[in-house]
Amino acid sequence: MSSDFANSRPIEVTDFLARLKGLSAAEEFFAVLGVSYDPKVLNVSRLHIMRRMGQYLAEVDFSDLSDRVIAARVRIMLERAYEDFATSSPLTHRVFKVLRDHDPDKPATPGRTFVPFDSVLTLFGQE
Repeated sequence: MSSDFANSRPIEVTDFLARLKGLSAAEEFFAVLGVSYDPKVLNVSRLHIMRRMGQYLAEVDFSDLSDRVIAARVRIMLERAYEDFATSSPLTHRVFKVLRDHDPDKPATPGRTFVPFDSVLTLFGQE
C-alpha cells in the first residue's frame, strides 16, 4: 500500500464524529484516519469502499464511547472495507443494489427482464 502520509501518524480525536461528518473525499477519510492505501485500488473501488465502511459503521452503537475509542473503531472499519476491495473486485461483494439485482448467478425476477444495451444495438444494425 502507498499514500502521501505516514501510516504511523496519530489520529486527532477531538470532536472526532463532527470531523468525520465534514469529510467528503475518500482520500480525506484515509488521511484523517491514518490508513495507507494504493491509489489504484482507491480509484477503482472508492465508492464501494466507502459504502462498505458505512455498512460496518451502521452495525456499531457509538453512544457513550470516547472519541479515542470511536476513532480506533472507525479506523479498523476503514481498513477492513479497504481490504475487502484490495483483494477482490466490486462485483464479488456487490454492495450496491444495482450490482445485486443484476447478479448473473441469480435467476431473473419474474416480470423484470434485463436486456443488455449491446443486444438492442444489434437489433438496429449498430454495434
